[in-house]
Amino acid sequence: MKIDLNADLGESFGPWTMGDDAAMLDIVDSANIACGGHAGDPETMFATLKLAAERGVVVGAHPGYADREGFGRRVIPMPPVEIGRMIAAQIGALIAVAALVPVAVRYVKPHGALGNLAARDRTVAQAICDSVRQVDPNLAILAISGSCLERAATEAGLAVYSEVFADRGYLGSGQLVPRGTEGAMIHDPEEAAERLIGFLKTGRMPVVDGAPIALRAQSICVHGDSPGAVRMATTIRQRLEDEGITLRPFLDL
Repeated sequence: MKIDLNADLGESFGPWTMGDDAAMLDIVDSANIACGGHAGDPETMFATLKLAAERGVVVGAHPGYADREGFGRRVIPMPPVEIGRMIAAQIGALIAVAALVPVAVRYVKPHGALGNLAARDRTVAQAICDSVRQVDPNLAILAISGSCLERAATEAGLAVYSEVFADRGYLGSGQLVPRGTEGAMIHDPEEAAERLIGFLKTGRMPVVDGAPIALRAQSICVHGDSPGAVRMATTIRQRLEDEGITLRPFLDL
């Protein structure tokens, strides 16, 4: 069995630092890099892309709402067509900075509130996929497993890969438990690893409000902004490898 381990990185801004990108890039296979919307700036993008390239980590764009104060975790009311243009601008920014490294941007994964909205709102999901296809039809989509975005990407003719979250709780609908709600976050690395091993063996994910649900995934996400992210990612990688599971990027460099 093979699976990818990814993390949301490049989420610092100016002198403000978020997470330990260098340490995480020694552990993960793919990196979703902030594009200046919810976080990130040209220098942070360049530094993170360069570290990823040096370590052979595949990189993707991680666009979100232009909401630094809320870290992209608040829904900003916008028409879908404006969301599409916002996404295009952020992807374009990361691709341009990546050309200076140089390294190829291979996929797109919406961040935070935008990613969760695209998971349940078909119109928003379609707007994102239409925008990605027009920017570069060779870009893949990394989507929450079982989501509207996953289905919209397939219908748009884009390569689509699905992910599950190591450190987030699930609802029976397949949506993530909202942050700030009991069961939203998993902080214990061993608990997270056990849940993932069970999921990979059975194809069923435990939820907080019922029986486990069927999901499929080619990638596992660990949030790089969490205080214990490095320990979480290290433990998960080691435990999965101990189970005979091969960790490798879902896309080639």
